[in-house]
Amino acid sequence: MKIAVLLSAGLHPVSGAPVLPRVEAQAIRMAAGLGASSEIFGLHAGPDAAAIAEALGQGLDRIEHIAVAAGDDPVPALAARLAELAPALILAGRRSQGGDESGLVPYALARALSLPLVSDVVAAAREAEGALRLDQSLGRGALRRVLVRGPVVVTCHPDAPAPLAYAYGRARRGRVETLAVAPAAVPAPAIAMEERPYRRRPKIVKGAPAGGSAAERLKAATGESGSASSGRLLIQPDPEDAAREILAYLRQIGVLAPAGAGAEPKI
Repeated sequence: MKIAVLLSAGLHPVSGAPVLPRVEAQAIRMAAGLGASSEIFGLHAGPDAAAIAEALGQGLDRIEHIAVAAGDDPVPALAARLAELAPALILAGRRSQGGDESGLVPYALARALSLPLVSDVVAAAREAEGALRLDQSLGRGALRRVLVRGPVVVTCHPDAPAPLAYAYGRARRGRVETLAVAPAAVPAPAIAMEERPYRRRPKIVKGAPAGGSAAERLKAATGESGSASSGRLLIQPDPEDAAREILAYLRQIGVLAPAGAGAEPKI
């Protein structure tokens, strides 16, 4: 069984040094668990192979590096090489780390090669007659078991088993082969986009009464009430004028008795 593990040039989140993304190291362990008889190799397209050399110590014996200029799309070169090798399983991480990763490379390769894709796999095992049993993560601990046959693209989930321990001797024995592959014709994904000027959405008002007249619903929506709407705005009033307005408002809302009903409070 031929297995290809896609590798990307990751960067350490603190130091910025080249590093193998953890989820891709987990993909290498997943490939190693599918049997000693499997032929496992790494595949990377980029300007430099130094960033993915660490994968040799994580369980790979051989890495194929396709020289691609910085900033170029790696999908055509990867698709051309994978179409030539025709591996039974293509493993990849969900996304790289620290660079310009988008997480779309496995999906673009699956489309270019006309292969099915199973995402967020946490475990893989070989079944009879060349079938693969994949446990797909559905979130919150839920799993879905999938049986697939034939070539398939699989992305590894961070909840998969931890990577293998780094072996310095194995890294020294491994080799990186630089290839020159002509890019294949890969159709660009058609994305429907439409640009519009920004327009503020109307604010949703909660708590408006369902019944009542239109005037009552309008007052409830605007936060106004009949008692508060009859007040007056005083700017820097005299203390006596301010006190009279306060007394008038308290009588209006029923806190104080109306004028003439009892003793008049003194100001």
